[in-house]
Amino acid sequence: MNQDILNRAYARIGALTPMLRDCGALCGAACCQTDADGQGGVHLFPGEAARLKDCDWVDRVVPGSFAPIMICSGQCDRNLRPLGCRIFPLTPVRGKGVRWTVRLDARARAMCPLVASGIGGLDPDFVKAARDAVRIVADDPEGDAFLEKWLELEEEYRKPLW
Repeated sequence: MNQDILNRAYARIGALTPMLRDCGALCGAACCQTDADGQGGVHLFPGEAARLKDCDWVDRVVPGSFAPIMICSGQCDRNLRPLGCRIFPLTPVRGKGVRWTVRLDARARAMCPLVASGIGGLDPDFVKAARDAVRIVADDPEGDAFLEKWLELEEEYRKPLW
């Protein structure tokens, strides 16, 4: 995917976050921590692995089911963090028709206290910016294909366990 597309998506979100204050203070930045086995991370959008190769806060990048997964130290340079981190606790989803939008990520239920308030509890400017960033990525064929794979994985987390 063209680096200009990532730059535009990053710029659209800018410094916006889910709340008007540091939401990591509520949960101890749970989304930035690995689990007890050192697992957990974020799928990298096309082109992001190259951008992060020299970041000392990136512990490792491992193969994922459809894209590399970055595992970090939990203390990133917020200006360089991946798009998946920038939009969390939201996730891309197809809206009505074929247009992309966002919804709460099913994986966030286990770690993000903001999920209890629903998408309406998030800063509306953040939600709009995350939706716009996803649409910027979707305008690129490689980005659109990536979002489809991301959505397939996220749908697996929405399935009942029994």
